[in-house]
Amino acid sequence: MNLDQTPVLITGGASGLGEATAVQLAAQGAKVAILDIQMDRAREVAQRIGGLALHCDVTSPESAEQAITQAREAHGVARVLVNCAGGAKGRRVVGKDGPMPLEAFTSVVNLNLFGSFNMARLAAADMIAADPLGEERGLILFTSSVAAYEGQIGQAAYTAAKGALAALAIQMAREFAQFGVRVMGVAPGIFLTPLLYTATPEVQQSLAASIPFPNRLGKPEEFAALIEHIVANPYLNGEVIRLDGATRLAPR
Repeated sequence: MNLDQTPVLITGGASGLGEATAVQLAAQGAKVAILDIQMDRAREVAQRIGGLALHCDVTSPESAEQAITQAREAHGVARVLVNCAGGAKGRRVVGKDGPMPLEAFTSVVNLNLFGSFNMARLAAADMIAADPLGEERGLILFTSSVAAYEGQIGQAAYTAAKGALAALAIQMAREFAQFGVRVMGVAPGIFLTPLLYTATPEVQQSLAASIPFPNRLGKPEEFAALIEHIVANPYLNGEVIRLDGATRLAPR
């Protein structure tokens, strides 16, 4: 798919992997709508790239519908959705205080899994109803994680959510194949995102030392470059690509 003048939705586009993706795709001529709850930051990024900043709580059907409608009115039907909104808080299934509160599990799954599915179902409906662009109508991208494959101690909720997103890629790709809508996933390893900015240099160096090659933390720009390639390559469909420098997470 040619990105020039192509409407794109990026959830979590105000920072981290989402911000880098917004910058990368806008540089290729895409009409980028940044969907986030951090509106001050979203507006700053949107102004920098000539895009659109829209408030969107991905876990809310009403908020998601409103944001997609506003983006459609401004840019046209979105042909690419990049789901980057997410987050996690580590907690053991059974800790010193007993079993994990169920809400601690469901809140993480709600943001990472249900939020991504919420956006995908709404964006896909628009794509399916649109005219084809060559041989395809659109592309949905999920941000999974290497945690989907090597879940660490204390990350049960995050692992479950990211594993489900990895599983959804092939299922949804098969369901939408008849309409020419592709579905892909990317499973990043350890990237230098806002979550790690707060870590000490010693912690960052320790994490980087565990990555075989390149022996460093991933750069958000490298994630964004892969997203751009997936958009451009129509034969990529139904797969989850690990982007991790050959790392395999240790138990803790």
